[in-house]
Amino acid sequence: MPLDLASLLAPAHTALVTQEIQRGVIGDLSALPELAKEGQRVLPNIARLVAAARARGVRVIHCTAVRRGDGLGANSNARIFQYMAKAEPKLIPGSPAAEIVPEVAVAASDLVLPRIHGLSPFQGTELDFVLRNEGVRTIVGVGVSVNVAITNLTFDAVNAGYQVVLPTDAIAGTPREYAEQVFQHTLRNVATLASTDDVLGAWR
Repeated sequence: MPLDLASLLAPAHTALVTQEIQRGVIGDLSALPELAKEGQRVLPNIARLVAAARARGVRVIHCTAVRRGDGLGANSNARIFQYMAKAEPKLIPGSPAAEIVPEVAVAASDLVLPRIHGLSPFQGTELDFVLRNEGVRTIVGVGVSVNVAITNLTFDAVNAGYQVVLPTDAIAGTPREYAEQVFQHTLRNVATLASTDDVLGAWR
């Protein structure tokens, strides 16, 4: 972890990006029970980070996954897409399952960027453009999952020139032991691993 975490996470150039913290993913309507269990474990830390980010003027962006009822425009070329196409409830735009979990909710100062395609919030959304418009250089990534979307987010962000900070106790994957291995053997090579308290301390 860089010695000067406060500079890396300076509010003027940092955004907190939540990934799929939706009722139908880690909340009460989840079609992914194992992931929901792990997501609930880290949700209090996500909520703490979101609250602190809002208080310090750090931009909060919620990246969500949605799927039209008719599936138009959605992928079908991976098992996860095929599973979610059959699962109930579906993440239909505007539905309760697609909502951000109430423990975090959406503030007027937040942005919500849904996608209907792909595995990464950088694919098929305006995330990169929005971050650049806001002068963001550092992304704090939280949410789910280490298995797919968080890892995609990290690599895509690094490839786009951003610094990435991952508070590992605000990110979930399944099984937990696998997620810990990915942090230690993959993500630590491209991102700064930290704790929720580390990030909160930098924002004080």
